Amino acid sequence: MAKLYGSSMSRAGRSLWALEEAGVKFEHVLVPETRKPEYLKINPNGHVPALDDNGTILWESMAINLYVAEKYGKAPLWPSTVEGHGACYQWSLWCMTELETPMIDVFMHRIMLPADQRDEKVAVAALEKLKAPLKVLDDHLQKSDYLLGKEFTIADLNVASVLSIAQYIQLDLSPTPTAQKWLQKCLERPAHQRASAMK
Repeated sequence: MAKLYGSSMSRAGRSLWALEEAGVKFEHVLVPETRKPEYLKINPNGHVPALDDNGTILWESMAINLYVAEKYGKAPLWPSTVEGHGACYQWSLWCMTELETPMIDVFMHRIMLPADQRDEKVAVAALEKLKAPLKVLDDHLQKSDYLLGKEFTIADLNVASVLSIAQYIQLDLSPTPTAQKWLQKCLERPAHQRASAMK
């Protein structure tokens, strides 16, 4: 049986969602201390998530999700064409490079860091950085229900998992209403609800 290491409140949450969406039976393992030697044998970076799929070890949440979708997901979760695979890689990498870093900057400087270490200028600059990629997403979704067309794929899951931080940082998505509606639709999926209910 596959094992997924990490809390649903970390980046492991998106991999729990992918496993649930693909219908994989797995064991969910919480890792209270990621720097212990036994866990560093699984992920030498000392981060979560990590996946042990019957001896195949993977870390990095997006790599795990694309692997899970390719190995266990059926179309449409994992598209049936190479072109569809390329689009999944594109959107998955895009959300990490364009969305996640500024969103984490806002999260850190408005919520996570102690008050004396927060810098509101960093948060404001990050929010400004988000405007262009959110418009790219909104413009694209005006042409179709989901990122690759009429059906939900791993690309939607990956991008929505990054954007789900919006609810915690009170990111105003009203200037991009199509993306806002799409995000809500993705987060309401039963597999996401099950993953979110885990520890």
